[in-house]
Amino acid sequence: MKFNIALLAGDGIGPEVIEQAVKVSDAVAKKFGHEITWKPALTGAAAIDAVGEPYPDETHDICMASDAVLFGAIGHPRFDNDPSAKVRPEQGLLKMRKKLGLFANVRPTFTFPSLLDKSPLKQERIEGTDLVFLRELTGGIYFGEKGRRDEGETAFDNCVYTRAEVQRLAKKGFELAMTRTKKLCCVDKANVLETSRLWRETVQAMEKDYPEVEVSYEFVDAVAMRLVQWPNSYDVLITENLFGDILTDEASVISGSMGLMPSASMGTDIALFEPIHGSYPQATGLNIANPMATILSAAMMFETAFNLPEEGKAIRDAINKALTEGIVTEDLADGGKAYGTKEVGDWLVSNI
Repeated sequence: MKFNIALLAGDGIGPEVIEQAVKVSDAVAKKFGHEITWKPALTGAAAIDAVGEPYPDETHDICMASDAVLFGAIGHPRFDNDPSAKVRPEQGLLKMRKKLGLFANVRPTFTFPSLLDKSPLKQERIEGTDLVFLRELTGGIYFGEKGRRDEGETAFDNCVYTRAEVQRLAKKGFELAMTRTKKLCCVDKANVLETSRLWRETVQAMEKDYPEVEVSYEFVDAVAMRLVQWPNSYDVLITENLFGDILTDEASVISGSMGLMPSASMGTDIALFEPIHGSYPQATGLNIANPMATILSAAMMFETAFNLPEEGKAIRDAINKALTEGIVTEDLADGGKAYGTKEVGDWLVSNI
């Protein structure tokens, strides 16, 4: 098979981890007889520096003409430390999600047997954890009207959802639950927020279409607590944009490192795959960043976008072997030998 993949390295450690994911993807493609054409494009601070826009039209055109998008990270300290900046890298991320129609962020959280002792949580609490968050990506407070009034002394951010936005995200949640243990949790704050009441009543109305799925409804603060108490009690969770942003970062520490957690953002026509760890500017250029989350995102790409489960499994098997044998970067070395970003990538390629 032949694939055209848009390659958005972005900022910070993005180019370094993307480089390793490309090497591993090419190795898998060669092993299974596929051909990948990579289509590099600018985004984030790199794009602002080059053309003054964090998600240029040219980048969008490349993404739309591709079979999938592999994305590194967006963000740079010079923008983080300047609240007055009119153009910011993160605007490119939001614009990209909106223009590509990426309405569902899929974030799995799972544990690795060889790394159970690396988690800040007790082993008996996290063993067997295998859950998936579906976070709505193009609505809610991040996209609502925002501004200042009273001469800048009052700020507002409006949270707005339509029933159709909730339905399309919930539909993916129900469908995913049907392929797993048929358990679905709708996370909201329906005791306080009107948007959450819309979420809850919409999902309740859809239950009849999926009679085999056991649906629970929990407030976001209760889920935040239970994620660190009994994470393996969850399977598929659906939630709105802001809640999902916070909860998925919380869930990521269960595995022992954010450097191990992949994600996918799904739309009607195209899907984007990225690690969840961000641009980690302090590590830029030091060859210490963990590339495994990006490489696992590539595995999700093979499995989800191209329906090639064996190719994805080949990547996952190589990573599990690397973790077991201690071929890891400094975030997982725990005082032992730490390998560089490139060395981990090279080891995975040779193993595949």
